[in-house]
Amino acid sequence: MILTQSAGRTAVGALLASVWGQSEATVRQRLREWTYEASAKKGAKRVAVDVRACFAPLLRWVLTYWPASDAHLALVLDATMLGDRCTVLACSVVYRGSAIPVAWTVVAGNRTGAWKPHWLALLEELDDVLPAGWTVLVLADRALYARWLFKRIVANGWHPFLRIQRQGYFRRAAQAHWHDLRTLLPQPGTAWSGAVTCFKNEEGQLPCTLVARWDEGYADPWLIVTDLPVDVAEAAWYGLRSGIEAGFKDLKRGGWHGEQTKLRDPGRMERHWLAMAVATLWVVSVGGEAEATAPGSGLEALPALHIARRACKGRSQARLLSCFRRGVVRILAGVVSGVVVAMGNFWPEPWPTREPATPLHIIDLAAREALAA
Repeated sequence: MILTQSAGRTAVGALLASVWGQSEATVRQRLREWTYEASAKKGAKRVAVDVRACFAPLLRWVLTYWPASDAHLALVLDATMLGDRCTVLACSVVYRGSAIPVAWTVVAGNRTGAWKPHWLALLEELDDVLPAGWTVLVLADRALYARWLFKRIVANGWHPFLRIQRQGYFRRAAQAHWHDLRTLLPQPGTAWSGAVTCFKNEEGQLPCTLVARWDEGYADPWLIVTDLPVDVAEAAWYGLRSGIEAGFKDLKRGGWHGEQTKLRDPGRMERHWLAMAVATLWVVSVGGEAEATAPGSGLEALPALHIARRACKGRSQARLLSCFRRGVVRILAGVVSGVVVAMGNFWPEPWPTREPATPLHIIDLAAREALAA
C-alpha cells in the first residue's frame, strides 16, 4: 500500500504480482478473498478474519511504542462516509495532528438504524486495555453527544470530553436556577467553567463539569461536558479532535484512497479497513518520530537582531508535512536505499493549552444571578 500509495486491491495486486512473478488476476483474487466471510470461501477449513478481535491488540500495539513516562492518550469518536455505500464509525488515537484507527464498525449507507449499539460495542472492546493510572480523554463532536455515551466512557475509566449543542438548560451545583445554554457566553472573547447539571428534562439530566469557551473569529462557542474537575479540564484540549479529520483524509483521498474501493458489503469493508489501519499505524509512527527527532531550528544560532529572528518572533513553526506523509516518504526512501524502516516510537506532544490572541473575559454567573434577583 505504501509503495503504490493505494489501498486498492488492483494496484497492490499488480505490484505484488510483479515482485512474485505471478499472475495479477491470481494475486488480486487472493486479496479479495482475504476480505471475504468464511461462507464465501472454498474449502471446509476456511475462516474469516475476525476484525473485532484485532481492536484491543491494535491499541496495545500503539502502547508498545508509547513512552511509559507519558501516560496520556486522546481517543476521538467520529463517523465518515464512503460515498452512499457505507458509513464507518471509528475510534482513533490522535497523535501529532494525525489519527490511527484502533476500533471501527461499518454500517450500510442510506439505511435507518441506531448507532448506539455500535458505539457501545466498540468502547467495550477497548475496555481494560490501557494500564491503570493512565489519563484517557475521549472526544466527540456535538452530533454524537448522548448521556449513555458519557456514562459508557466513564465506565471504561476514561474521561469524556464531549461537545454539546447550545440548546437546553443547565444549573450550577447546589443552585436552583436554570440557565439557558444559549446565553452562557453572550459573545466571542468569553469563557466559563463550573460544576453543573446539564439539561432540564429529568431523564436526560447529566451531573458534570461544563467547560465553555468562545474565541474571537469562531462562529460558535465550544460547550464541552466532562467528568474532570473544574480546575483540571482545559477547553483547548477539544482542539485535539481535529486530528481524526486529518486521519480520515489519510485513509481516503489524501492517502490510501479508501473511498475508491468497490466494496459494498460492510463486513468486507471492515476487513479492508484493518489493512489500512495497520499501514497507518506504521507510517504515522515513523513520521512522528522523524518529526520529533529532526534537528531544531537554526534561529538560535543567529544574532539577536537578525531579520529571520524578527520575522518569526511570536510564531510557532507550521507542520510542513503531516506525520502520515512524512512516514510514507521515510519508508519509500528506505526502499530506495535498501534499508528496512521499522516501526517508530511515539513522541506525543503536550496537550494544548492555547492562549487566545486576546484575553478571554470570564463570565461571572454568580454576579449575573445576583443582578437578576
